[in-house]
Amino acid sequence: MHHPLCRLAVLLGVATTPAFADQATEQGWSGSGELGLAVSRGNARSENLNAALKFKREDGIWRHRFSLAALRAKGEVESDFDGNGVPERRFVLNANRYELGASSAIRMNERAYWIGALRHERDDFASFDRQTSFALNFGYAVIDDAATTLGVEAGPGYRRTRDAATGSSQGEAIFRAQIDFEHAITPNTTLGNLALVESGADNTFFQNDFGLKVAMNSKMALKAGIQLRHNSEVDPGTERTDTLTTLNLVYSFR
Repeated sequence: MHHPLCRLAVLLGVATTPAFADQATEQGWSGSGELGLAVSRGNARSENLNAALKFKREDGIWRHRFSLAALRAKGEVESDFDGNGVPERRFVLNANRYELGASSAIRMNERAYWIGALRHERDDFASFDRQTSFALNFGYAVIDDAATTLGVEAGPGYRRTRDAATGSSQGEAIFRAQIDFEHAITPNTTLGNLALVESGADNTFFQNDFGLKVAMNSKMALKAGIQLRHNSEVDPGTERTDTLTTLNLVYSFR
């Protein structure tokens, strides 16, 4: 149970149990939990787990959102780990990332709102292994009907990062922008895309999450997704852009 993969699976399992979901629903919360696990054996061996939790609560004036996402992966590598000249195969961790997000928005009218957004990320394989940002933005619901929603947010913020190579931390002012789009193609098929930009003098971070979700019933769905992440400033030999393709089981409560 001490293995991080086990802890993530247990956390998601507890959060999506009927008792937990019913209690959250009674308190006015809605949300979803996602879990994807891929295990490969044979000529190539690998293990990959991604999980996500999202919660939302709205009333006539306020809207609160919380999210948690995690990615952990291992792949088999052949190398001389002991330095004795004999190559051997071992599972090596090649992805370990956790992200926490929270926001609170207050409505000005039916479409416009002010929002405070907080994001914290830990990525053991990135040039910046810690990133924490806070922004106060103006938001506007460009489209808000039964089939389609499109919201945009933009404004100033502040970010603090830690350099993985040196361990030094620094802060900077940033500009944050987000575009959140969702469209119901059919009664049980939904397409969504969430794009986030945090741009400062030292680094520009961009993340785009595209997903297609097909509901099997009122609670369960399958979701295929592609995530693109980009940092403009990275260490030599490190790729600026990462992509992640997922196929997850989703449990929703409302």
